[in-house]
Amino acid sequence: MSAPEAAIRVLIADDHPLVREGLTAVLNRQPDMTVVAEACDGREAVALFRRHRPDVALMDLRMPNFGGVEATMLIRSEFPDSRIIVLTTYGGDEDIHRALSAGARAYLLKDASNDSLVAAIRSVHQGQRHLSAEVSMRLAQHFDANELTSREMEILTLIVRGYRNKKIGQTLGITEGTVKGHINNILGKLGVEDRTQAATEAIRRGLVYLD
Repeated sequence: MSAPEAAIRVLIADDHPLVREGLTAVLNRQPDMTVVAEACDGREAVALFRRHRPDVALMDLRMPNFGGVEATMLIRSEFPDSRIIVLTTYGGDEDIHRALSAGARAYLLKDASNDSLVAAIRSVHQGQRHLSAEVSMRLAQHFDANELTSREMEILTLIVRGYRNKKIGQTLGITEGTVKGHINNILGKLGVEDRTQAATEAIRRGLVYLD
C-alpha cells in the first residue's frame, strides 16, 4: 500500500539493524508516516538526508563515522529548516545540551513508548520542539552546574581512563601539585567527594565517554 501524499517522510539513522527495523515497522504502521531511508552511521545519514530531504530525521547519538551531534550540525548547516530528533540511550545533561545546541528539535530516550515517539515526530514536523519532563529536568541541571574549564575536562577524561595524578601530570606537562589543585576544583564543581565519584558522575552526565 502506498503512503498518502501528506505522509511525514522520515529518515532513521542508527548503527543497530534491529533498532532500525523496529522503528521502521512502528512508523510505517502510522497512517501519516513513511520511512524513506535508513542510515547505519553519521556519514550515511548526511548523504541520505541530502538525497531524500526527509521531513523529520531520527538520529542516534553514538554512531561510527561521526555521531549524531556531528551529523546534525552538518545537516543543519546545509538545510537550516531541517527537523531532527535525537533518539538515544544516553540521557546525560551534557549529551542533551550538545544535541540541542547542534540544532536537534527534540531529544528522546530509547526507552520511550511508541506513542511518545510518534507524538514527538508529529510535533517536530509541525515546527515545535519536544522535550519530555525528564529531559527538561536534566537540561536544567546542566545550566545550574558550574562549567568545567578545558584543562579540567582534560584531567577529568584522564581520571575516567584510570590515570593517577603523577601520570596525568606527565601526560599534560604540568606538576602533580597543579593536578591536585585542578582535581579539587573538579570535585567541587561536580558536587562529589572523590575521583571515583567524579568518574562516575562524568560518565552519567555524558561529559566523558568510555570507549
